[in-house]
Amino acid sequence: MSACAPPHIQHPHPPHSPAPARRRFPVAGADVSAAVAVFLIALPLSLGIALATGAPLQAGLVAAAVGGIVAGRLGGCPLQVSGPAAGLTVVTADLIHRYGWRATCGITVLAGLAQLGLGCLRVARGALAVSPAVVHGMLAGIGITIAVAQLHIVLGGSPDSSVLANLRDLPAQLADLHPAAVAMSALTLALLLAWPRLPGRAGRLLRRVPAALVAVTGAAATAGLADLALPRVELPSWHSHALAGLPEGPALGVVAAVLTTTLVCSVQSLLGAVAVDKLVAARPGPQSRLGRSDLDRELLGQGAANIVSGALGGLPIAGVAVRSTANVKSGALSRNSTMLHGVLVVVAALLMVPILEEIPLASLAALVMAVGIQMVSLHHIRTVTRHREVPVYAATTLGVVLLGVLQGVLLGVAVAVALALRRLARTRITHEEKKGVHHVRVRGQLTFLAVPRLSRALHLVPQGACAVVELDGSFMDHAAYESLQDWRSVHTARGGTAELAGRRGGIRTAERAPATGCRCRPWTPWRNHQSCFTAAPATPAGQEAGHELARGISSFQRNTAPLVREELARLAREGQRPSQLFLTCADSRLVTSMITASGPGDLFVVRNVGNLVPPPDEEHGDDSVAAAIEYAVEVLGVRSITVCGHSGCGAMQALLAGGTGQRVTPLRRWLRHGLPSLARMSDGARGGARLAGRDPADAAELLCLTNVVQQLEHLRAHPPVARALGRGQLELHGMYFHVGEAQAYLLARTEGGTVFEDVAEGVGGGAGGDVGEGAGGSVDGGEAAHGRVPTASPGQV
Repeated sequence: MSACAPPHIQHPHPPHSPAPARRRFPVAGADVSAAVAVFLIALPLSLGIALATGAPLQAGLVAAAVGGIVAGRLGGCPLQVSGPAAGLTVVTADLIHRYGWRATCGITVLAGLAQLGLGCLRVARGALAVSPAVVHGMLAGIGITIAVAQLHIVLGGSPDSSVLANLRDLPAQLADLHPAAVAMSALTLALLLAWPRLPGRAGRLLRRVPAALVAVTGAAATAGLADLALPRVELPSWHSHALAGLPEGPALGVVAAVLTTTLVCSVQSLLGAVAVDKLVAARPGPQSRLGRSDLDRELLGQGAANIVSGALGGLPIAGVAVRSTANVKSGALSRNSTMLHGVLVVVAALLMVPILEEIPLASLAALVMAVGIQMVSLHHIRTVTRHREVPVYAATTLGVVLLGVLQGVLLGVAVAVALALRRLARTRITHEEKKGVHHVRVRGQLTFLAVPRLSRALHLVPQGACAVVELDGSFMDHAAYESLQDWRSVHTARGGTAELAGRRGGIRTAERAPATGCRCRPWTPWRNHQSCFTAAPATPAGQEAGHELARGISSFQRNTAPLVREELARLAREGQRPSQLFLTCADSRLVTSMITASGPGDLFVVRNVGNLVPPPDEEHGDDSVAAAIEYAVEVLGVRSITVCGHSGCGAMQALLAGGTGQRVTPLRRWLRHGLPSLARMSDGARGGARLAGRDPADAAELLCLTNVVQQLEHLRAHPPVARALGRGQLELHGMYFHVGEAQAYLLARTEGGTVFEDVAEGVGGGAGGDVGEGAGGSVDGGEAAHGRVPTASPGQV
């Protein structure tokens, strides 16, 4: 059977073979539970977003249903949930104010057609070229606009169409409060904040119910019991529901409106699909087999959904980050969960109208206001600050607030381009002499524009002197490369020395450098660096080892120290605040910072032979490990402890061989702490640790895996750990590193026993848009492009 054959001509089974048994239920149970979780999140937020735009409230339900069914069926990201998004609120509200509701629906249809055209042109990946600072700034501007507008409804009034007008009218609104509306809004916000923080085991069970649903339901019940006179949700009969109409007005204005809607819907949906891919890849199990999203197909699916939603009188549709995250975390396995959530919205819109009409508008406004506030993400602000893109973020945010979404995005893109050109053209070159060594530092991109200044700085180096040229940039063009190499050749010919230092491995040049014998690579042993050092006479082995250490330190001071000095200075001022205690073997092949991609201040590391944790209060026990555990948990306040074993562990091999001999030595006394691991491996009921997809290669690997599990039990017995676990402030993780494969595995408890599963790649960013209730019951901010998403949870013990 051809893999490229369309579904309607593929044979379900080969001739003369029995037909496969039909599944009794076409939708998996995991998809059903995920659909219910997403539906409970989408229902109140869809009404709230419709209220914030000024559209008929049922338009939010139409968009949620169409987004789930149409985009879910046709889109290229199976687990992304689409619907009315907070990121579209400002755009839609402006369209309604200018053209009216029916014309806005028509503009939504035209935007959907534009998305279909873009999808056919296969330009979806181009949307990912938008600077993250622009996306973050757009979301922040939209969030500020939403929050300021909804504050008026929370106080019992009605908002204006512009942010400046709402701010100007706010003092008068504060002087004319509506006590009942304020009370319901306060109750909603209190439930939103308190529900995710319910303590204890009962709290963990209750937190499965979305906080947004609890907040709106609690406010509606309180208003009903107290018989408060408040404006409530009004859902007119579906017979009088308004459908799309043709927009009227200047052609240029209509085109701009269509382009704005298309831009925001497309960028948000595509970045959301990328975020879902990263989230799925970080979760081991059946979800990780779904593969990457087809972004062009996703754009086609979003276009079709906007056409249907606009034609039926619904809001514009885009991928929604928080609902998609809830869908993934709830264990959805296919697009059936997204489609079923849309069906549930249809059922609610038809059968739950009397219940929905009991919801106070002030409660929905408070919910959407919380959404807007959380779209101004402190994490995003720290990210753009670290990357020196605050001007782009600020320009986009202010542009969206004061001018509009499209104008703000264009302004942000213009500032981003100007900033990139300035960085490309601006290169700082300095020269100074320290202890007879002349340092020429180049900060920025080394292009032909900087060649005159580079030449002047290099000519300040006297003939025969020792010179170091430090390159702190990522690009060197042909003109700069030739100028630098010519000077280097002349300088060395006249008896001087010249060394290129700094971010040497990261410099890209317009011409390939001549081949050398150097085999330097990041994280390689000293022996691979020998060809980079000046040849020296043969020395005894002990002295040569000392020379290797000295040369390594010297290389660090020249190449690495300038790059980390600022960060280490900050840590020196603020002190260490590691989040992890990492307990591993003393084996020289385990480089903890390499296998965890961590930096200074991240890990509090304890290393010993065999990564052993002596049980507490044992006679002749070891206080060194216990002291480190106590200090990490009770003084540093680490939130996680990882015990990491590895392949080829000499300590485990010694245990299998019966120890290290008959003579009692410190090593033999220490290895007695590994005897429980040996006994556990021999016990069939307790042993059985294995790697995902295969059994241990031999007894030594089985003992290495079992030892991690056993040492975690020893760790739980330490009083500081037991107390922190009881308070829910600490997690324990098991890890195994296969040295030969350079592959890390994390411990997971499954029905099949103790399994160490592959660590998935691609943990990272999210996509901006709607903000609301996450699967765990907390009100969470939408993650914009290239931001962070929750990582896969390692196997907890």
